[in-house]
Amino acid sequence: MGYRIVVVGATGNVGREMLNILDEREFPIEELAVLASRKSLGTEVSFGDKTLKTLDLDTFDFKGWDMALFAVGSEATKVYAPKAAAAGCVVIDNSSLYRYDADVPLIVPEVNADAIHGYSKKNIIANPNCSTAQMVVALKPLHDRATIKRVVVSTYQSVSGAGKGGIDELWDQTKSIYNPTDDKPAKQFTKQIAFNVIPHIDVFMEDGSTKEEWKMVAETKKIVDKKIKVTATCVRVPVFVGHSEAINIEFEDHLDEDEAREILREAPGVMVIDKREDGGYVTPVECVGDFATFISRIRQDSTIDNGLNLWCVSDNLRKGAALNAVQIAELLGRECLKKG
Repeated sequence: MGYRIVVVGATGNVGREMLNILDEREFPIEELAVLASRKSLGTEVSFGDKTLKTLDLDTFDFKGWDMALFAVGSEATKVYAPKAAAAGCVVIDNSSLYRYDADVPLIVPEVNADAIHGYSKKNIIANPNCSTAQMVVALKPLHDRATIKRVVVSTYQSVSGAGKGGIDELWDQTKSIYNPTDDKPAKQFTKQIAFNVIPHIDVFMEDGSTKEEWKMVAETKKIVDKKIKVTATCVRVPVFVGHSEAINIEFEDHLDEDEAREILREAPGVMVIDKREDGGYVTPVECVGDFATFISRIRQDSTIDNGLNLWCVSDNLRKGAALNAVQIAELLGRECLKKG
């Protein structure tokens, strides 16, 4: 006996990845509906060896469906998620709309699985920001051992985090640089992204930080521990898929780098590749298509008491979005709905 599952936004990068992962992980599905906006109505998407046509989100009746994985923006989510939830279909939302709602659990299954039981307050579960998801998978097992006081993180985020338009802009600009007659000015990003880095993701806030940086702070506190102090600098880099992060951690207690390495080796969802030699670390190109969050460059920070540095890489379309959503669906089924 399986679940009746809806994927909302099935034609986008994350929606398609959700379908791939549902198939790869053999999620117990009795029936699957794929939804899109009217402009994409009838577009075909793949699910394993099947081809499915998208249905109209605007007229879809969510009654009788078990879970809806939402991969659309906050504006569409604001309209359709409450309708699905009211119809008894549990929403797993990839947008930022509900992440900071006290009545909506914000979940990374390897970190705070117990929070799943709070879903029934609104019938909605939030998926965290892509840059937060991979970081907290690395932080939680270390926090359990030595208690984290402060995190300083600098991100190197791929263009796929900005959707298909970001991927297209990097591709087109890269080609145009070698063809002086084919100028491709910045549209998706605020400056040229090809052969460049941009220290600006999302909108600026009053204190000079960006919304992306604020998200990492607020979400880490909600998922791991509200006492942790976090400061972030989020940067867009000319990489198609895969987010990277340089993370500096200050603990309350001493944690030796060797013990940290062993803790992370045993942590769920983490793969440690950390050799102090040429190529003994993971880069974003190598993480694409993988479920794991990769950790490299683990070393003491001698400039502070109880300090540690590490390098964290993950496929942002997977752990940062689609994979985490499917893992939440698996957790919801296993702990709460219990049909599969």
